[in-house]
Amino acid sequence: MKAAVRPVDVSLVPCRSYEPSACKVALEAVLEPLGGLSFIKPGDRVVIKANLLTLLKPEKAATTHPALLCALTELLRDRGAEVTIGDSPGGPFSLPYLKRVYAATGLTDCLAAGAKLNQNTAIKEGTYPEGKVMRRFTYTAYLDDCDYIIDFCKLKTHGMMGMTGGAKNMFGAIPGTDKPEYHYRYPNPEDFARMLVDLDSYFHPVLTICDGVMAMEGNGPSQGTPRFMGLVAASQSPHKLDLVLSNLIGLNRKDVPTLQAAYERGLIPDTAEELSISEGWQDFICPDFQTVIERRDLLFRGDNRSLVGKLTGAVIKAAMQPRPKAEDNSCIGCKQCANVCPARAIAMVDGKPKVDYSVCIRCFCCQEFCPVGAMKVKRTAISTFLEKLR
Repeated sequence: MKAAVRPVDVSLVPCRSYEPSACKVALEAVLEPLGGLSFIKPGDRVVIKANLLTLLKPEKAATTHPALLCALTELLRDRGAEVTIGDSPGGPFSLPYLKRVYAATGLTDCLAAGAKLNQNTAIKEGTYPEGKVMRRFTYTAYLDDCDYIIDFCKLKTHGMMGMTGGAKNMFGAIPGTDKPEYHYRYPNPEDFARMLVDLDSYFHPVLTICDGVMAMEGNGPSQGTPRFMGLVAASQSPHKLDLVLSNLIGLNRKDVPTLQAAYERGLIPDTAEELSISEGWQDFICPDFQTVIERRDLLFRGDNRSLVGKLTGAVIKAAMQPRPKAEDNSCIGCKQCANVCPARAIAMVDGKPKVDYSVCIRCFCCQEFCPVGAMKVKRTAISTFLEKLR
């Protein structure tokens, strides 16, 4: 009698380039342990929710690569599906701006593969009574015009969330100009992460796939350094996928607030080793991958009960929190950081941004949307010192 085969939670396969045939072979291989695309029937409408962060070319490794999106489109079209690719990048959710983003990120290549690029800029008001922190929200209406959503993310570092993968990618459901409001509404990273998990639960993508061929390390998610990792990964759960991806780049559950939020709800186990993962996944681990966060387990929060304990924890946490800071020699004085800051914590002084840290909510929107990467995530001296003692 054969032993029962445990279903795979997360699948990873090599993908050494963005050459079209390599992408298609990799996608077929990574989806096979998950049942492939057998659930797709002729006439099904599928939205591929890509990461189209902003006006950046594919070689910057900030957006989902069009070669992989083309390959997935072809696989879906082979099964008779109608395919739409979309996102709401940072900026106005308007057709002229979307067309500029599609052109810059190479998405127009996907038209030849049979995909439509979303042109519906309507928005809706959503209600989610089951949400832990977010029960009412505004979202992009095109996500309702489908039978299935496939979340196709990019593996990158992220100033506020540690990394951006499957869970963070669904923040693109929020219209671009509304995103700062959500940062301001949920300034605490833990609550912001709980909001993201609420979004994931509401939209419930049927598959989450990650472009990890060229990842981004360092000053992510927009101005970091491309890093070859040579992989594509997939799961039916964005959180299980992210748990494995975090391990590949030297993070753990406590380093990534979305993982901690998912763990609180029983959506993931304590460690990646408790998941069923395709064989050889640890070969993709990059021990020297450059992240942007402080070690969150260094933060002392006090006993959280007595007044003294709460004050002590708050003071030490404030002393250790990383901060956004512009490098004067690379800043071009464009004011984008000041314009995008949801807390209005940035003023231009002598043509350079000055951050009021008493107002700053550490959302790192300024760092994310700085067009030249001048705004960096800076660690405090005490945080750096304690890290050296580890």
